[in-house]
Amino acid sequence: MADKKEAEPVGDDSKLGRRGFVKLCASAIAIISASPKLLAQGDATLRRFNRVKLANNWGRPLKYSDLEVGQSYVFLYPFITTPCFLINLGKPTEKATELKTEAGQTYYWRGGVGPQRSLVAFSAICAHQMTHPTRSVNFINYRHEAVRFQDKRKTTAERSQIIYCCSERSVYDPANGARVIGGPAPQPLAAILLEYEEHNDNLYASGIYGGNMFDQFFDTFRVRLELEHLTSEIRKEVVDTAAVVPVDEYCQTQVLC
Repeated sequence: MADKKEAEPVGDDSKLGRRGFVKLCASAIAIISASPKLLAQGDATLRRFNRVKLANNWGRPLKYSDLEVGQSYVFLYPFITTPCFLINLGKPTEKATELKTEAGQTYYWRGGVGPQRSLVAFSAICAHQMTHPTRSVNFINYRHEAVRFQDKRKTTAERSQIIYCCSERSVYDPANGARVIGGPAPQPLAAILLEYEEHNDNLYASGIYGGNMFDQFFDTFRVRLELEHLTSEIRKEVVDTAAVVPVDEYCQTQVLC
């Protein structure tokens, strides 16, 4: 008859193991939250595009120090017909903000870049009806001053530093990943993956993450995009550099609400 083997005691050692495991998980979460690269690598919504240097109208590298706080800038990325906002909020932004796309995919916004983590960039295509800046008119704007709007509970709110689309009154918080804080938009604005080089103050765009609407955008506005940008290659990707201009230089008329 085989000898019975006594069960090993389950006591302090296993408790220590469980505690150690919990601590290990907590440490891993903290490391990932603090590391934009790790966040980006683990993001299923991330699409890498050409790494392009942001430049001014004369083709010279755009510096973080060139960007006026509260001024809204526009550049085309990742395609030559898709406008984006570049905004220096003048204050540190949230970090590792958890957001969801309309399809239910979770992603983490990396936060702002630059010495103060205050510089952010988002697709300027509204997530509701794809309103976007055109050369003639613009209905979606960054508002640095305090403005009133209807929040998600349909009550009147007032705050500054928002992106406000006057077409259908969607409102986004650029300091929190362009989270929707008012109106019918079903998801945040897609975020541009920005890179900042501290040693030379240069800025780059290298991808986009969150819920993008490019396919619908091209299908809906193909003819107008071809006429406005004088090309049939509206899906051509930006290479090398992207020119950044103040929004009032990009668009003739700003419609504010």
